[in-house]
Amino acid sequence: MIISKDTNPERELYYLGALVIDVLGSFSANEVDLLDAFQKLNEKEKVSMNLFALTLDWLFVLGLVKSNQSNLEKCF
Repeated sequence: MIISKDTNPERELYYLGALVIDVLGSFSANEVDLLDAFQKLNEKEKVSMNLFALTLDWLFVLGLVKSNQSNLEKCF
């Protein structure tokens, strides 16, 4: 579920999506290495690779990122 009544809102896709957008926005290049983005996100908020991938799926559905092999392309 995207929004729930969970007591840990820092694990919600909306919150993590906002953090990933912030991380991607901090890079000057339009394409960002997937692992670099994951490491930078973990400096802000510790997340698993599975949760990171789910968040990227959410941002892909929204049209905010594109996948280019092992890079993420910003669409914002």
